[in-house]
Amino acid sequence: VLSAYDTAILLNQPSLERFEPMVKPGGTLIYDPYSLVEKPKRTDIAVYSIGAMEEAARMHNAKVFNMLLLGALIKVRPVVSVEDVVNGLRKALPPRHHDLIPQNEAAIWRGMELVTKA
Repeated sequence: VLSAYDTAILLNQPSLERFEPMVKPGGTLIYDPYSLVEKPKRTDIAVYSIGAMEEAARMHNAKVFNMLLLGALIKVRPVVSVEDVVNGLRKALPPRHHDLIPQNEAAIWRGMELVTKA
């Protein structure tokens, strides 16, 4: 069990209250303001916002929510390339679901566009 995090993606108020203090100084916090009453308060970490819930609703596809968040993470902390994620999806998904890969890739790119420094 970890007691400190380099990066946290927080999607609701209880998670923000519990995990924001556990982000290491100099770390990164990404949040979706949709379910938050109060925004992150820390000034010793990099804080980013992405309206992933609103964008998934705008796209009429709740299933891309996680890919929007992944795009934000890749933009802020480029630990993997979009191309590697897409290749991973091709390997991990059964062929009958490969038709979903283009919309997942588009959601990743859209998440990269939407994330902003808070």
